[in-house]
Amino acid sequence: MTTIDIVVHIVDDEEAVRNSLAFLLGNSGFAVRTHLTATAFLEQAASVRNGCLITDLRMPDMTGVELLRRLREADALLPAIVITGHGDVQMAVEAMKNGALDFIEKPFSDDVLISSIKRAVDVAASQLNIEAAVEAVRDRLLSLSDRERQVMSGVVAGHPNKTIAFDLGISPRTVEVYRAGLMAKMQARSLPELVRMVMRLEIASEPRQ
Repeated sequence: MTTIDIVVHIVDDEEAVRNSLAFLLGNSGFAVRTHLTATAFLEQAASVRNGCLITDLRMPDMTGVELLRRLREADALLPAIVITGHGDVQMAVEAMKNGALDFIEKPFSDDVLISSIKRAVDVAASQLNIEAAVEAVRDRLLSLSDRERQVMSGVVAGHPNKTIAFDLGISPRTVEVYRAGLMAKMQARSLPELVRMVMRLEIASEPRQ
């Protein structure tokens, strides 16, 4: 995945800062979108799936900390970098506690910002790849029949074929047939791989803390 696949969203109430950051990042090969206020970004954040965020810490409508907090509550938190002025370090630490990957104190060099953005982009790309993998596994799961799902539950729980057969009222040989079929549909080459797939789905389904 290249940097152009991930959009860097810049949230800052100062037009000069937004334009300067957009120019710098655009010339460095990043796709960029700018937002005048944190509120404006929040209105569309839920639909952003391939982005990372640069936000100023102090803005008129809400602080960068509050923005991150509300993104987290909406389950829309992106890999984020907070830009802070002198004297804001305590607030910046609070931003880190609310999910920020990094905070950069003003004035900062272009190299420091680019390095931090690259890390955020890498995290965003990794998350996007994980989400795509989870969706692929979920699609495979939907292709299973009810009986195949029942057998898979027993297999993933570590039950031997005889136990699964007894619980379902079918023969062990029939369990073997269903097991082979579901392994093929799930594209699992081994039992550990099947277990990892199911665990990944379960983790993805859990609400974020």
